[in-house]
Amino acid sequence: MRLFYTGAFVLPLPAGHRFPMAKYSLLRERLLADGFDASAFHTPEAASDAELCRAHDPDYVRRVAAGELSAAEMKRIGFPWSPQMVERSRRSAGATLAACRAALDDGCAANLAGGTHHAQADRGEGFCVFNDAAVAARAMQAEGRVRRVAVIDCDVHQGNGTAAILAGDDSVFTFSIHGARNFPFDKEQSDLDIELADGTADADYLAALDAGLAATFARSRPELVIYLAGADPYAGDRLGRLALSFAGLAERDERVLAACRDRGTPVALAMAGGYAEPIADTVSIHATTIRTARRIFG
Repeated sequence: MRLFYTGAFVLPLPAGHRFPMAKYSLLRERLLADGFDASAFHTPEAASDAELCRAHDPDYVRRVAAGELSAAEMKRIGFPWSPQMVERSRRSAGATLAACRAALDDGCAANLAGGTHHAQADRGEGFCVFNDAAVAARAMQAEGRVRRVAVIDCDVHQGNGTAAILAGDDSVFTFSIHGARNFPFDKEQSDLDIELADGTADADYLAALDAGLAATFARSRPELVIYLAGADPYAGDRLGRLALSFAGLAERDERVLAACRDRGTPVALAMAGGYAEPIADTVSIHATTIRTARRIFG
């Protein structure tokens, strides 16, 4: 199972910033300790302008690269601008592109970051600069690899950017299962949205997920799934508001990935959000996702 890792491209953040940048290097360390060989980790190419502009406005891509976003636009993203921010954002999108290509060859692959689902065509927000799932779905179609893609988004926050970019595109199905009262507070319309009340725990979550998966595969018949496996539905997540346990999240991964395997559908994973304290809880959830994928896809 190929894992695409962008840890060498660190986004410099001020002291005390709430984004858990360290989780990516810690995830790699955990997977190595769990028995993954170092040869499984690959450095992705950066997404090109042409690849980004299939999902994003060319002027937005240009202004991000040139450092010409306004202070208000950068505040909406939540990161300070730097050349390193641009490079990491390109590499993170490139990692999901690479994971999709590898999944189509091998059945399953993963971006050990990504899931930047709040980025819209002409702006970023919520720690997301470029929308890797939308970029990758469009690229796989443009390269003639697939016609139909499904994005299964289990991050606790709605994939509003993905929904907006892909609205009206019947070839890419967007399914988001998320907290009803969580960010973003002005939500977009996915092809399928399942909104959950604060405090939703394992049993109710998994029942809703099962219904959503059945509808997604029936309605979209995807040739590729992009799975955003957020760690933030966890009960201990600072930004989550749901109440899933470690076991519930592991079962979530089991059901999503088994649904893909049982239908013969390749799946590319992205880690998406996770803001637990201690950070080790987030790392454990992400590591379980990757271990589950390796086991299910052999």
